[in-house]
Amino acid sequence: MRKSGILCPISSLPSKYGIGSFSQEAYDFVDFLAESGQSYWQVLPFGPTGYGDSPYQSFSTFAGNPYFISPDLLVVDGLLSVHEVREYDFGSYVDTVDYGALYNNRFKMLQKACDRFLGNPDPEYAEFKKENAYWLEDYCLYMAIKLANEGKAWSEWPDDLRTRDPKALEEARLLHKDVIEFFSFQQYEFQKQWRKLHAYANKNGVEIIGDIPFYTAVDSADSWANPKMFLLDEENMPTKVAGCPPDAFSADGQLWGNPIYDWKYLKKTKYEWWIQRIRRSLEFCDVLRVDHFRAFDEFYEIPYGEKTAKNGKWVKGPGMGLFREVKKQLGDVSIIAEDLGYITPTVRKLVKDTGFPGMKVLQFAFDSREESDYLPYNYDHNCVVYTGTHDNETTRGWIENINDHDRDFARRYINSVYTDYGAFTWDFIRAAQACVADTCIVPLTDYLVKGNEARINHPSTLGKNWQWRLRPNELSHELAKSIYDMTKLYGRLPKKKAEKEAEEEAAEE
Repeated sequence: MRKSGILCPISSLPSKYGIGSFSQEAYDFVDFLAESGQSYWQVLPFGPTGYGDSPYQSFSTFAGNPYFISPDLLVVDGLLSVHEVREYDFGSYVDTVDYGALYNNRFKMLQKACDRFLGNPDPEYAEFKKENAYWLEDYCLYMAIKLANEGKAWSEWPDDLRTRDPKALEEARLLHKDVIEFFSFQQYEFQKQWRKLHAYANKNGVEIIGDIPFYTAVDSADSWANPKMFLLDEENMPTKVAGCPPDAFSADGQLWGNPIYDWKYLKKTKYEWWIQRIRRSLEFCDVLRVDHFRAFDEFYEIPYGEKTAKNGKWVKGPGMGLFREVKKQLGDVSIIAEDLGYITPTVRKLVKDTGFPGMKVLQFAFDSREESDYLPYNYDHNCVVYTGTHDNETTRGWIENINDHDRDFARRYINSVYTDYGAFTWDFIRAAQACVADTCIVPLTDYLVKGNEARINHPSTLGKNWQWRLRPNELSHELAKSIYDMTKLYGRLPKKKAEKEAEEEAAEE
């Protein structure tokens, strides 16, 4: 069935509290999606952000970002007063996330709420801790030790803690028990608030497309608590790290620095950690976009200590073995395979064998530097088309910056007669909606015809990423109607809405 959706990070929602959260504005956005005839809301990874504020460099692949906890809902629950919430500075920009202000003040506010909560905890709190103990205990201990060590990465901790000496860990649990409880409280509130919002979205016909990074961050509870899962030396330091090789866009390649999985060990465990990770992610969302999917076929590893990615090599990944185990233990899982980048015949075969839809990015179709598989006449039904993703320029920014030859090619291909870049952007969206792909996802920034001032992320850069936010009241009923009309025209309305439209049209005749 043909469907469509909108990509908008939770952090990009408008809010009085410096970053998008699970406050009323999130419910209003779900209403906007429903009014626009959308079936999906695609978000970015839910985890607490680490290095560079990136959701793809999280302190945990199981935990939720405490910045998303709604202060308003804490007030409703009697854990904070309106006056207390207003005491904290979360940044002065309505359209930009100030991560520094959040870091300095959000946890102070949450600590005050936690102190009151622990005086009379919800009856469900103990059950939450029990059900999530398999990841929660390590995460909370990791964050407590990290805080006690001035935020340093675990690779810089004292040796007995870095190598997880049992006696040192037990002493840390006793020493930091109050801080451990604080981080546990954050995760309880995150899960409680998100489940409520997720249920509201589903009730209104909107499913959540989540996002799971392939790798874990070096500085994470995952790599610290599970050293056997990674290629580490006797001191628990990486021997190989992740990246991608040099190409036409990067002479040195990309050195990401994530630890490499020990797939032989994981296979012996029947991929237990990956099964737990996917199961946990599916508690948060209905469909899972798996980032860097090609690494399940082959991944690029680089010797630890290299300054660039030039001296790496391709190594075989787990292939279908992992996904057969996923199906055996979890059943049919709705997954989108992010199969962008350097794609080989074996990667294509893996995607085909899994049956998962791959991704098509329309902006990539008009790059004259290389052959393109992204022109719509190459698509099949089982794929998800995007105008662009969070890693791309906004479509308007892309139109403004490409060379004249590529812009002219794009204009002729999509049959756009407009010289105005705003109208050109909507024609570009129209081309994505009209194509044969079963699913079409458009970033909200494209529907708003934003330039690159609203770009979400510029890969391999630091400083200005993950910051863009909607302004209050920026979404209108007129915009919702325009999106709805295009969605209807190209047969992507949700089934119930399409049937209702057909009945109303028949009655008018």
